Amino acid sequence: MTWDDMQPLLWTATQETFRMVGIATLVTLLLGLPLGVLLVLTDNGGPLRNRVVNKVVGAVVNVGRSLPFVILLVALIPFTRWVVGTSIGWQAATVPLAVGAIPFYARLVESAVRGVDRGLVEAVHAMGGSTWSVVRKALLPEALPALVSALTTTVIALIGYSAMAGTVGGGGLGNLAITYGYMRFETNFMIVIVIELVLLVTVIQLVGDFAVRRLSHRGSAPGLTRLLRSAAR
Repeated sequence: MTWDDMQPLLWTATQETFRMVGIATLVTLLLGLPLGVLLVLTDNGGPLRNRVVNKVVGAVVNVGRSLPFVILLVALIPFTRWVVGTSIGWQAATVPLAVGAIPFYARLVESAVRGVDRGLVEAVHAMGGSTWSVVRKALLPEALPALVSALTTTVIALIGYSAMAGTVGGGGLGNLAITYGYMRFETNFMIVIVIELVLLVTVIQLVGDFAVRRLSHRGSAPGLTRLLRSAAR
């Protein structure tokens, strides 16, 4: 297969990979972030301490994380078909990608938020702040570099999952590697796809590291001081 033959196939598959990873990342951020924060808030010592809720949410997250992605991919076929109307293609792969990444990111969010200085939370409470104020003014701003780092890790994991989804007709670069690189013995094509995936992951990691450094530098002032200044405005 020549480069001219590869180009249109690569372009289409790359677009599919971007679409499925992009949508899955957005859904993961919207659901995984509050889920991770809820785990911290409902734990012992949290503003919304509730042992039952914490155990139930923790169990759901643990079950979601314990399932191998290939099994999740197959087990969710009826749900996927109900959501997007099909069980093949990049649209179908987006559903299990998001379902698999939400608990993964939620645990990373939990770890990031737990690293916030407890004195900041107490300071917000001392100033009469509500639980929402604690989340908005202390937990999320202070944990932002760690949250961005966790999101970078999640996006890279999603790219790996998306390639795996290609083995069962999920579309994207993974499907192209299986269809042409493995089944048709187009070794050169397989090498090009692997290089593209490596470059893609490298670029995302570099961008993520850059964002974390910028956010960490911006937040280099003592957290309590910045928080008190913010509250005084």
